[in-house]
Amino acid sequence: MSSSAEPLHAHRGSIALEQARVLSHTHFEADQHVLRLHAPRCAARAAAGTFVHVRCAEDLPLRRPMSIMRTNADHGWIDLLYKVTGIGSRALAQLAPPQLVSVLGPIGRGFVPHPQRPRVLAIGGGIGIPPMICLVEQLQSRRDAPWNPLVLMGSELPFPFRVRPSRILLPGMPAEAIGAMPLLEEWGVPSRLASRADLPGCFDGFVTDLARYWLRSLDRSQLAELEIFACGPGPMLAATAAVARELQLPCQVALEEFMACAVGGCAGCAVAVHTAAGVSMQRVCVDGPVFDAYSIYALNQN
Repeated sequence: MSSSAEPLHAHRGSIALEQARVLSHTHFEADQHVLRLHAPRCAARAAAGTFVHVRCAEDLPLRRPMSIMRTNADHGWIDLLYKVTGIGSRALAQLAPPQLVSVLGPIGRGFVPHPQRPRVLAIGGGIGIPPMICLVEQLQSRRDAPWNPLVLMGSELPFPFRVRPSRILLPGMPAEAIGAMPLLEEWGVPSRLASRADLPGCFDGFVTDLARYWLRSLDRSQLAELEIFACGPGPMLAATAAVARELQLPCQVALEEFMACAVGGCAGCAVAVHTAAGVSMQRVCVDGPVFDAYSIYALNQN
């Protein structure tokens, strides 16, 4: 069972370089931040799963890749959720309105939801949460299928939003999993949280364990309408692919990888992709970051 993202090289001619203006910068626990930028050229073409390459400071030549969490083409803004992990993101965290930041994007191939499988399970781990929010928001505006998304998020840190008990009933969930993301609740989209850090309202375990628990509550007809989308650390994506294979579900994953150029020139982010013709080395930045899960996590892979 497999699914495919958009065709290779569909991104060519769509990447813009612009000086984006900081509109707002919201700060959360554990050095997590949401940066809203006025970047109209990027916002006009951004899709769930794509990312931007941000120059964090004038004296730091290497940019940092960041997934797009929200985008508004009408008003020309994008939201980036990130965590401070080094000198670049630390510099970025100091920005405030109306400062400017150089942004290159949107870059890469995004998720491709299939109308014949309108039941969407979006799984985000840590900084892999943003593409899931973007995916759901874009599904909200589509009318080609009765889209029915569920977002599961996992984190070992406090979540970058104020967790609140969900008002949306969700059969098949363990009793302790009641925490939800307020923004998704406002959209009428169910969400549930998982953590091993004893966070209130969260399922005690990995987010993939929570996904398996819920998926096993579905009948065959419900599973036949379901597709999985995921972004997060490698071990989480491998576990997601294992769950998908166990239940014979299509699954797309967005890989997280260190990047230098982010436009396919350096090939420093290449990964092994299993195809019918054999193993092919493909670049996460432009050939991905979204791949069919089974092509990355093949059965014969150690």
